[in-house]
Amino acid sequence: MKKRQFLKRLGQATLVSPFLATSLQGYAKTTNLLPYPQKDDPAFWKRIRMDYALKPDYINLENGYYNFVPTPILHKYIEHVQSVNYEASYYMRTVQWENKNAAAARLVKLVNCSPEELIITRNTTESLDMIIGGYPWEKGDEAVFAKQDYGAMRMHFFQQQKRYGMVCKEVSLPNHPASDEEIVALYESQITPKTKLLMVCHMVNITGQILPIRKICDMAHSYGVEVMVDGAHCVGHIKVDIEALNCDYYGSSLHKWLSVPLGAGILYVNKRHIPKIWPLLAEHEDDVTKIRRLNHTGTHPVHTDLTINDAIDYLNMIGLQRKEERLRFIQKYWSDSLRNVKNVVVNTPVESYRSCGIANVGIKHMKPHDLAKTLLEEFQIWTVAIDYENVQGCRITPNVYTTTEELDQFIAAIRNLANRV
Repeated sequence: MKKRQFLKRLGQATLVSPFLATSLQGYAKTTNLLPYPQKDDPAFWKRIRMDYALKPDYINLENGYYNFVPTPILHKYIEHVQSVNYEASYYMRTVQWENKNAAAARLVKLVNCSPEELIITRNTTESLDMIIGGYPWEKGDEAVFAKQDYGAMRMHFFQQQKRYGMVCKEVSLPNHPASDEEIVALYESQITPKTKLLMVCHMVNITGQILPIRKICDMAHSYGVEVMVDGAHCVGHIKVDIEALNCDYYGSSLHKWLSVPLGAGILYVNKRHIPKIWPLLAEHEDDVTKIRRLNHTGTHPVHTDLTINDAIDYLNMIGLQRKEERLRFIQKYWSDSLRNVKNVVVNTPVESYRSCGIANVGIKHMKPHDLAKTLLEEFQIWTVAIDYENVQGCRITPNVYTTTEELDQFIAAIRNLANRV
């Protein structure tokens, strides 16, 4: 990093250091007074960038794991923490569930499903593992999923295999499918009369590839097979229309692209399936048709539930379509610049509709761990290494605050490293 850039970032950090509560609160109040330009131009995104307290040590291109909270939402979150703490058990015994239900109602509108089919959980893993672990498996039943699926869910499937004697079958997703039909046929090839459930990613977390969910669901349903969708990276990132997807189960994490503080996710269960899923934890609700019976989370950080409203407000201020277009532009800006560079491998489809903000890039003959380590230590760029199955590279997940100047630094770094091979 050049000295002038470093000093500039250091100065910014002095103003917004997340370790100084008073400084952070002051920063949030100051930026809240500044209007957001109405036009979709660089001025708007420059103003959005002001809402993020960015650590000056590195360029953060790893927003996928935890899409940290913009300061206007963070300020609201702190207010909720203070309010709940002030009212203590009075809050917990009076309006806790009413407020959680109100937040859930807004999420229902965001993802387009019935209020009777959605609950707020703590993350995607909890949501989908609740289905995997609560499914009425019998010996010999089959489940189909991909090797590129998230590890926590894959491990839970294999645990059920040991416990109940059901059978796990895996496919390997191509990084560059020729068509939707290729993906659909891949899952269809594993279906037998014993197949009960498919798990598919709406957006593959390690490559950013968006799968043709509706086509997969229609195919599976023609065989009487149910489909559970891992949408961990989708809510707040791309348009999610659960009714249009025609899936049976859907889970997502709200601490990712919706920018809710850690500890919130959603689970959708088609109402016809609710009675057969065993709850992870017992709940007072004993009506097997009610989804609340699956939603016992005990005493938990309820202020996170309250902040869902603020995160949705912030998303609405930006506009979901505008955000999706921005994230896709950012991803295509760097990935298209590197697709034809010698020794560089982009592990994400080139078609715009097959990805959005997430993509993956590797360098031939360079291990992903070494690539991530070098990017951080030599170029001050933070990413995450992926080295599994047919994906060897670093997952790159910029955010709406990321600038093209930062991406230019990343592109230059990859070109530099590719020339060394």
